Amino acid sequence: MKKYTRAPLEVTAMKYEIGKGMEDGFRLLSQVVTNEGLNVDHIVKIEREDGSIVCPYVQNRRGLVFIRENDYIICEADNEKHVCGADRFAERFHPMES
Repeated sequence: MKKYTRAPLEVTAMKYEIGKGMEDGFRLLSQVVTNEGLNVDHIVKIEREDGSIVCPYVQNRRGLVFIRENDYIICEADNEKHVCGADRFAERFHPMES
């Protein structure tokens, strides 16, 4: 079998912060649990003034990706967004020289 390496990819990235508009949208926590069937232990949860709890997500060609605590939002040149956990971010991405 032939081996390959991942091609270099220039991206912008920021650690997710609530209120910075980095997400593409929000889903009610009840919908995430019921419809998506996800374990929500580490997913970011935001309580709104009306008492509802919502979870932020980014949308890409794979669908909705819910943002977890300490995740980074990765934006490629074509503006497609991805989510990367802090544990893997340091392994996969390195600062570029200016």
